[in-house]
Amino acid sequence: MNPLDRKLLRDLWRLKGQAIAIAAVIAVGVLMLVMMTGLAASLSETRDAYYERYRLADVFAPVARAPERIGDRLGNIGGVATVQTRVVGRALITIPGRTLPVQARALSLPDRGAPRLNDVYLTDGRMPAPGHPDEILLLRSFARAHDLTPGDTIRTTMNGARRSFDIVGLAQSPEFLYTTAPGEIVPDDARFGVIWMSRSSLAAAYDMAGAFNEALLGLTRDALEAEVLATVDRLLEPYGGAAAYARAEQFSNRFVTEEINGIGVTALFIPPVFLAVAAFLLYIVISRLVQAEREEIGLLKAFGYTNSQVGTHYFKLILVIAVGGALAGCFGGIAAGRAMTELYTIYYKFPFLVFRLEPLSFVVGVSVSILSASTGGLFVMRRIFALAPAEAMRPAAPPNYSRSGRIGQGLAHWLDQPSRMVLRRITRQPIRMAGAVVGIACGMALSSAMTTLYAGFDRTIDLTFSVIDRSDVAVTFTHPVSEKTLFELARLDGVQRVEPVRHVAAVLRHGLRTHRGSVTGLPPDPELNRALDADAVPIRLPPDGVILSDVLARKLAISPGQVLTVDVREGRRPTLHIPVAGTAESLLGAPAYMNIAALNRAMREPRRVSGVNLIIDEAQNASVHGALQNMPAVAGVSLKSEARAAFETLMNEGAGATRYVMGAIAFVITFGIVYNAARVALAERARDLASLRVIGFTRGETAFVLLGELAVVTLVALPLGAALGYVLSFAIAAGFSTDLYQIPILFDPASYGLAALVVLGAALVSGLVVKRDLDRTDLVATLKTRE
Repeated sequence: MNPLDRKLLRDLWRLKGQAIAIAAVIAVGVLMLVMMTGLAASLSETRDAYYERYRLADVFAPVARAPERIGDRLGNIGGVATVQTRVVGRALITIPGRTLPVQARALSLPDRGAPRLNDVYLTDGRMPAPGHPDEILLLRSFARAHDLTPGDTIRTTMNGARRSFDIVGLAQSPEFLYTTAPGEIVPDDARFGVIWMSRSSLAAAYDMAGAFNEALLGLTRDALEAEVLATVDRLLEPYGGAAAYARAEQFSNRFVTEEINGIGVTALFIPPVFLAVAAFLLYIVISRLVQAEREEIGLLKAFGYTNSQVGTHYFKLILVIAVGGALAGCFGGIAAGRAMTELYTIYYKFPFLVFRLEPLSFVVGVSVSILSASTGGLFVMRRIFALAPAEAMRPAAPPNYSRSGRIGQGLAHWLDQPSRMVLRRITRQPIRMAGAVVGIACGMALSSAMTTLYAGFDRTIDLTFSVIDRSDVAVTFTHPVSEKTLFELARLDGVQRVEPVRHVAAVLRHGLRTHRGSVTGLPPDPELNRALDADAVPIRLPPDGVILSDVLARKLAISPGQVLTVDVREGRRPTLHIPVAGTAESLLGAPAYMNIAALNRAMREPRRVSGVNLIIDEAQNASVHGALQNMPAVAGVSLKSEARAAFETLMNEGAGATRYVMGAIAFVITFGIVYNAARVALAERARDLASLRVIGFTRGETAFVLLGELAVVTLVALPLGAALGYVLSFAIAAGFSTDLYQIPILFDPASYGLAALVVLGAALVSGLVVKRDLDRTDLVATLKTRE
C-alpha cells in the first residue's frame, strides 16, 4: 500500500468522530434529495399510469339535464376522442348508530360493459349484475371506515326517496384520490362516500331517463383544450351547462398535483442547506489538519513528493468523507422513500404505489456532495501548494492578537481567570467563531421555520373553526329554497340561531384570468359565518359589490374598485358585472362574499337560500339531527366538530408529523457543527489545556475553558437562527400555499422555544462527548507535543 494511503487510513481513524459527524450532515441532505425526488417521481408516474389505465377524463362537463343525443354532438367536436355521458346525484347514507346521515355522491355505470372513461378499480367483490338495480359498488375507504363489506345492505336517500341497496363490491377510482365532503377541504373517509350503480337505476332515481347531467370527454394528443371547452359550453348552454372544466381543475387531481409540487419544492431548496454546512465543516477540519501537519507536509515534499501528490492525499480524505456520507444518504433515502409510500397510499387512494428510484437523484446527490465538499477543500489545497519544504518544516509564525485582544478588555476585570480565557479565545478568532455561529443558526432556522409553519396550521384551525365559522351545524339543501325554511328550522326544539347562506356556482373573470368557484351570499352582518379582514375584524357586506378573499384577488389580479365579471352557472345563468368592494382574509379555499339580498336580486330569485348555519343546544343534538334527517330538501349536514377533528388528525398524525422530522434534522446539523468546532478547539488547545491541568485546574475548570466558548457561540446563534427562521418560514409558506389553502406565518414563541431546545440539546450532547475525550487525555504525551 502507498505510504500516503496508510497515512490516510490513520488520519481517518484519528478523525473518525468528526468524519462521522460531517458524513451524517451530508447523508441527511442526500437522503432528503433521494427521498423527495423519488417520491415526486413515484407519485407523478403512479398518478399518470392510474389515470391512463382507468381512463380518467380530460374534460368534465356538468349540465342540468341534456338529452342523450347531445352526447353524439359532443363526440363530433374537433379534438374529442371519446365521450361518456353519465348521471350524477347527491345521496345520503344512513349509518347505524349515527344520528346524521353521511353525504355521498352517486355515479352511474353503463348497464353493460365497462365505462369508456372514469373506470373503477374493483378491490373486493364483483361488479353489479345487469338487471339487478339494487346492487351497488361502494368507495373502499368509506366502507372500511364503517366496517362495511360486500354482502352488507345500506339505506340511502336519493332525490328525497329512501332506498336500500346491496353492496356487491368495493372500488376505487382515479377520480377520487382525494375525497372530501362537498364544501370542505379536509378529507375524512368516514364522512363522505361514493356509490356506483347501473345507469338505468340511477336515471330512474333522479328522473334522468334518456338524459344525462354530466359528460366526460377524452381528448386527442393534438387537441386545443381551450377551444374544446368553449365549444362544449356553447353546446350545453341551452340545457343548463355549468361550465366545462379540464382535468387540471378537477378537485382531487388539484390536491394531488399540489402535493407533488410541494415535494419538488422541498427537494429543490432544503438539501443544499445541508451540503453547504458540510462544505463549511470540511473546510474547518481539513484546514486545521493542514495547519497541524505543516512539518509533515514539509518532510513529504523534502523526500520528493510533489504538490499534486500531497494535495491528492488530503483531497482523498475529503472524498472519503463526502462519498461515504452520500452513499449512506442514498441508502437512507431509499428506505425513507419506501416508508413514505405507505403513508401516501393511505392518504391518497392509490391502488398501488411503488417507490421509484430516480437515478438522476443519486447522480446529483453524490456529485453535489463531492462538489460542495471539494469547494471547501480547494481553499485548503492552495495552502499546501504554497508551502515550500524549508518553510513548512519551521513552526508557523504566531498570529498577531495585538488588536483583537483589545476587544472585550472592558469586561475582563469582571470575570474570573477561566472566563477571561474563554473571552480571549472568542475575540482572537472572530471569523472562525462567526462561521460557527452562522452554521448553528442555520440548523435552528430550519427547525424554527418548520415548527412555525405548523403553528400556522394551528392558527388556521383556530381562525377557521372558532372565528370565521362560529356555527355548530351547516345544512345544505338540494336546491335553493324559500326563506320560509328558515322559520321551520328556527321552530325546531334545540335550534338557538339560524343564519341563511346562498351559494351560487360561477366562473369569475377579470381580463384573461378566470377562477371556477362560487359566490357566497351572507347577511350584511353575519354572526355564524363571517368574512374577516387581515386583523380578524368582521367585514360588513355592502348592499352592492363583492368581497374577495385575498388569495382569489391575487389569482385574478384584481383590486378594490375594479369590476369583476361573474358568469353564473345555475338558474337563469346571468352574466354579472360587480365592483370589488374589498378583500378578506381566508385560509381555506378562495371564497367570494356578497350581501345575500344583493345576490338574490342579481339572480332574480328573491328570498332564496341554498343552506343555513345553525347553533343548537348540545343537550338536544339527537332530536335536531333526527329532524334534519327527515327533511326531504336537505342534501347534506356537516358538523363543525367533525370537520375540525378531521383537520386536527391530519395535522397531528399526517403532514404535521414532519415537524418532528425537521427537529431531528436540525439536531444533526447542530450536532455536526458544534461537535466539529469542539474537536477542532480541543486539537488546537490540547497542550494549553494539559498545562492547565498540571498547574492545578480541575477537570471541570479545564472543560469550562474549552466548552465555554462553544456555549457562548451557541447562545449567540440562537437569536440569529430565530431571525433566519422567521425569514425562511415566509419562503417555505409561499412555496406550499395554493389557492386551495394558505399557510399563515406568525411569531409563535413555542415554535422558537422548541427549535432552541433542539439546538441546545445537540450542543449539550456534543459537549459531553468532547468532555469525555478531554478527560481521557494523556497529559504527559500531550505536553511533549511540540508547538
